[in-house]
Amino acid sequence: MPAYLKAAAFDPYEELVRYQRSQLSPGCYGATASFVGSMRDFNLDDNVSRMTLEHYPAMTRHYLERLCQATIEQFDLQDCLVIHRYGDILPGEPIVLTAAWSTHRAQAFDACRHLM
Repeated sequence: MPAYLKAAAFDPYEELVRYQRSQLSPGCYGATASFVGSMRDFNLDDNVSRMTLEHYPAMTRHYLERLCQATIEQFDLQDCLVIHRYGDILPGEPIVLTAAWSTHRAQAFDACRHLM
């Protein structure tokens, strides 16, 4: 149930497959739900060319790890994953990936939304 913070752009679908293959046994889950949030090139009526996200590393990581553990317990998950960007982000780049693995789809959807 890791939470990762990344300065560099990442491919959320590669990350999802890599994590699932390395951390979960085939057949131990019946549903996977994921969400990818990407940067837009607009906000209200303004064009946006970049965004900078700042964070306090120790506090952010601790919060995300606690969120993952609580979500696993609350929704009875096999596992979950959060990857969040920081630093300079360009339009079209993923900012966040959340994923949840559970026995049933309702749990996975609800948990994924909760992680966001």
